[in-house]
Amino acid sequence: MSRKIHLALHPYGVGGPGQHGLWKDPSVAKNASIDINYYIRQAQAAEHALFDALFIVDSQFINATYPAHYLNRLEPLTLLSAVATHTRHVGLVGTASSTYNSPFNLARRFASLDHISGGRAGWNVVTSFDTGASRNFGLEEHLDYAARYGRALEFVQVARGLWDSYEDDAFPADVERNVFLDPDKLHALDHVGEHLRVAGPLNLSRSPQGQPVIFQAGVSEEGRDLAAQVAEGIYAPGGGLEQAQEYYSDIKRRTAAYGRDPEHIKIFIHGSPIVAGTDEAARRREREIFEEDDDFARNLALLGRSFGAYDFSVHDLDAPFPDVAHLAERGGRTGAARIIERAATDKLTLRQVAATLREFRRSPFVGTPRGVADAIEEWFHAGAFDGINLAFRTEAELGAFVDGVVPILQQRGLFRTAYEADTLRGNLGLPIPANRYSRERQLVND
Repeated sequence: MSRKIHLALHPYGVGGPGQHGLWKDPSVAKNASIDINYYIRQAQAAEHALFDALFIVDSQFINATYPAHYLNRLEPLTLLSAVATHTRHVGLVGTASSTYNSPFNLARRFASLDHISGGRAGWNVVTSFDTGASRNFGLEEHLDYAARYGRALEFVQVARGLWDSYEDDAFPADVERNVFLDPDKLHALDHVGEHLRVAGPLNLSRSPQGQPVIFQAGVSEEGRDLAAQVAEGIYAPGGGLEQAQEYYSDIKRRTAAYGRDPEHIKIFIHGSPIVAGTDEAARRREREIFEEDDDFARNLALLGRSFGAYDFSVHDLDAPFPDVAHLAERGGRTGAARIIERAATDKLTLRQVAATLREFRRSPFVGTPRGVADAIEEWFHAGAFDGINLAFRTEAELGAFVDGVVPILQQRGLFRTAYEADTLRGNLGLPIPANRYSRERQLVND
């Protein structure tokens, strides 16, 4: 079997959205989200299990109602640079906003991580839906959807142009000829676009994988289109098997429509497996986790994130869901639209809407090691994903998956038994992008 499953690890720290009770778990250190040794252990465990990548999320706005992990956590690129020196193979994917960064600085930081890690960096491109972030960057108003996604597309194009500033053989470092740099192979970008003006060149050469791998999480029409144009890895939205299949086929179709090879975009679904000695024990633990995390006040605050961190507590909980559609355009528009539609269709009160965010839904990846492996294999063969972005509440639960499920996937030929390469691109089966100037030179010479 040539096609294999890709696995990534998404550490929870002390608990993000929906894991409101995780910080109370006695096995979770209360400073986990700011403890670099916690992340190093997670990365080394992922590498021991031959995972493709460690994935770090981020946002740039909080208030006191936000999840515990969001309130006190390390900046992703700083974190991953430290982790890079303690690992050799696992990819290092960090989240960074195209709305609240400058292309030159961000391109340089990711290129630096790529060099530090020997070609294992990935950038998860987000446009930021937390509207309050604008005030942290001196702006009165958050950009609307169209502007955010237009800027994101241009931003990635600029970053890729900057990463090509030097051709691969730009540095002969010939002492006898007194030539360190071949100046003909250094190129300024001189980009002038709708959203950005960047001269370049970047003062950093290409890494062993050419450029960092671009990840994206496209949910809306604009997001799916952006993913199809520029992403090489995608973090897919949640849902059941049919939703995952629809998303997978839609993204692959859009990718081909843009003239790209659909095999050069790897789609990861989210998974939080629970592995136990019996199915009953695993299902019992699944229910316990739901009850540990079921905090109505936190759920109500979480509801507000899709509407620009709106404070729903000012409304009567038992009145009809309030008219807040106007707040969604500059927030999480797609998620907000679904909330509004369901509230209207089912005539739900605000209390009922908040409760629906935490409805108990059984996961397919819960059971004995063999049962979890069976479910993963079924979804994989059904065309639901190329990989799974795995999240575990505790290090012990990660260990149960690594020790119990991974060997079964390997025995079935579904997962690697050794790393194929030293770079993230190599392990994902992605090509090294040719330097645009070298390619042009080759075309001229041909």
